[in-house]
Amino acid sequence: MANSVFIFIIFFLLIVLFQLMRYVYRTLLKRQALRRLMQSGIPYIDQMDGFQFKMYLKALFQQLGYKAQLAPQSGDAGADLIMKGKKKIVIQAKRYGVNNKVSQSAVQEVYGAQAYYEADEAWVMTNSFFTKQAKVLAEVCHVQLFDRHALQALILEVNPIHTAEDIYREVKPEPRTCPVCANLLIIRHRNGERFFRCVSFPQCEHTEAINKE
Repeated sequence: MANSVFIFIIFFLLIVLFQLMRYVYRTLLKRQALRRLMQSGIPYIDQMDGFQFKMYLKALFQQLGYKAQLAPQSGDAGADLIMKGKKKIVIQAKRYGVNNKVSQSAVQEVYGAQAYYEADEAWVMTNSFFTKQAKVLAEVCHVQLFDRHALQALILEVNPIHTAEDIYREVKPEPRTCPVCANLLIIRHRNGERFFRCVSFPQCEHTEAINKE
């Protein structure tokens, strides 16, 4: 009887020790992931608008030795950035909410831009993720996809001089007009975050997030 009790206690302690080790391991993984997240600056990218995200990517690839330029806003043929180095690459940049996945239309557009600009490669880069259909089409069209994890890994590898925080704070978002009264929207600050508010406030109380998508 005493031996059975002893064996039970040992078995119970081993289970507790195993669960404790699992908890410590998971905690360390979470801390490591959070550290990598903050080092990459992804939280600042999440707060950017599309224009700021394009400017950030431009600075990132310039540090890699590419001659990067923004595609014309009108008639861009599906590209946001045109990069020239050993290869000519067209990029479509999608600054989305994390739960808003990039669809196959982005792949279609950048694939067309590759032909239009006579580029060697076509990429779609996002701080979010891609739909299953987008992944399938990208494989068929040989379009390279950079989702949130791939973007984070690239940023950590490059360790850019101009960080995401620098771009977020120094580069102004694209100007917008108020959808209610058609006046200009201006940037305001609240609780450490920036947002757009109608210039005619308080007559017009319209506000909206900088990262609308």
